[in-house]
Amino acid sequence: MNRTRSVLAAGLLALACAAGAQAQQFKLSHQWPRGDGRDDGARAFAAEATRLDPALKFRIYPGASLISNPVKQIDALQDGTVDLAIFPLIYGVGKVPELSITILPGAVNSVEDAMTLKDSPFSRKLQELCEANGFHFLTWWWTEGGIANRTREVGGPGSVKGLKMRGADRSIDTMLKSAGASVFSMPSTELYNALQTGVLDGLMTSYETFVSMRLYEQTKYATLGGDYTIFVVFQPLLISMKAWNKLTPAQQKTLEQAAASTQEKFNAEQVKVKQETLAAFTKAGAQIHAMTKPEFDEWLALSRRVSWPEFARISPAAQELVDALEQSRRQ
Repeated sequence: MNRTRSVLAAGLLALACAAGAQAQQFKLSHQWPRGDGRDDGARAFAAEATRLDPALKFRIYPGASLISNPVKQIDALQDGTVDLAIFPLIYGVGKVPELSITILPGAVNSVEDAMTLKDSPFSRKLQELCEANGFHFLTWWWTEGGIANRTREVGGPGSVKGLKMRGADRSIDTMLKSAGASVFSMPSTELYNALQTGVLDGLMTSYETFVSMRLYEQTKYATLGGDYTIFVVFQPLLISMKAWNKLTPAQQKTLEQAAASTQEKFNAEQVKVKQETLAAFTKAGAQIHAMTKPEFDEWLALSRRVSWPEFARISPAAQELVDALEQSRRQ
């Protein structure tokens, strides 16, 4: 009798373990095509997470194949209909305006500068904001970018006067408007057509988007490739809090380890794609201009004068983010 009970108990334990080890499949969405560095980063993360825990499986949906409007990914993360997404946080400012801090001109000035803020009061305050709004960032992926247009070379703020521009966020839009540009808002997936049809003269975006969306085909002038840029944006891999809270502490740690393993390669990719972007514009016959230190200082002064105060007025949480950023700089 005792032997029968022991066998039964062992069987039940085996079933419980099997159930615990049952594969969990996560849906991961993003808007970029295969071969883009952000897609590569997603695949590297998924492969490493599965290597660390074979029960964790991922299905990746690139090129807006799961959610056609990239901006709507924030809704899917919040309601849990998608588990993970690579999502430029600036796309979420309609619901969480404080996310503008992740592209605020002069807040972060390069990928190298961003790395000094990893695990800082600023990154922790930003994580608190994200979690309070339904998602948690796993990666610290920042990308640099530049300016391209069809009409003329862009240097300092005075050179955009009269241009129809896409800035990607209200904080940049405010800066561009103050410099005399007309501003339009649209996701990356609409930029090519907007340039082609003349809806836009020019835009600011990341190096990777210039290449993956082939925007060099529709522009004649580019301000990029030098030591200075006014465009740096946070584009992390996010996980829905609904999915995150269902994970065990060990599984959460596994995802964090997998995310951390992508950082060095992702940063190296930013250096590579910067050169690829220069090569693509050059091959297309565009005139290239490297932003100078005086031009950068003009943009930064303009942003500090108009964009920073506007951002801080959004809410007490926005002011707290600015305070945390400045505290992190002092450390």
